[in-house]
Amino acid sequence: MILTDTHTHLYSEAFDEDRDEVIKKAIELGVERFFIPAIDSTYTKAMFELEKAYPENIFLMIGLHPTHVKENYKDELQHVEKLLNDRRFYALGEIGIDLYWDKTFFKEQQEAFRFQIRLAKKHKLPIVIHCRESFDEIFEILEIEKGEGLFGIFHCFTGSLEQARKAISYNLKLGIGGVATFKNGKIDTFLNEIELEHIVLETDSPYLSPVPYRGKRNESAYLVKVLEKLSEIYGLEEKEIADITTKNSKDLFGI
Repeated sequence: MILTDTHTHLYSEAFDEDRDEVIKKAIELGVERFFIPAIDSTYTKAMFELEKAYPENIFLMIGLHPTHVKENYKDELQHVEKLLNDRRFYALGEIGIDLYWDKTFFKEQQEAFRFQIRLAKKHKLPIVIHCRESFDEIFEILEIEKGEGLFGIFHCFTGSLEQARKAISYNLKLGIGGVATFKNGKIDTFLNEIELEHIVLETDSPYLSPVPYRGKRNESAYLVKVLEKLSEIYGLEEKEIADITTKNSKDLFGI
């Protein structure tokens, strides 16, 4: 059984003390594929070092995270564009709109999101969307950009059944992680109405730990807890869910 963590920040400072142990522990539990989203240029070196250390397991994305869209966002976007021309990445991510932390650069977030969607189309890559208190704003841009060449993952999906179906209509898979295990997470109440072909698994580690680790540092090994929950929700064997969701990730990322 091979599991794929489609979203994990393994280069984060949260893992500086035990990164190798965290990765090895996950691999021992069957989590053999790790897709690494970008935040901004300050993390690029750490991402490359991680890839070099685990070339068979680590697959990098490139992009500018919406919470890091600041005064210098155009320089950051140039960094993203240059790297895309220099080497291989597996997605543009994570990109999107975040209106939870700060709305100061909302217009710039919109511009950066659209710019990176178009970069993804140009390079025939999936997008990995970060959405926080911004479903309407993100759907507005996806409506403009929809069609051939637009595909990817709606990362850390926390919306309603209606919003799930709308995301899927834009050729996006739903990234399901620890929230599915929360008592107030809500997505567990309707997830079985979404076919598994539209689902990929993720941790978003070191954030959003699943029950029973909620409140503690998340790590890729805890993806097995998400798998257990989906097995319960769908009434299917864990191996079947692992097989389907890993196939979905391979179809999406091309590896």
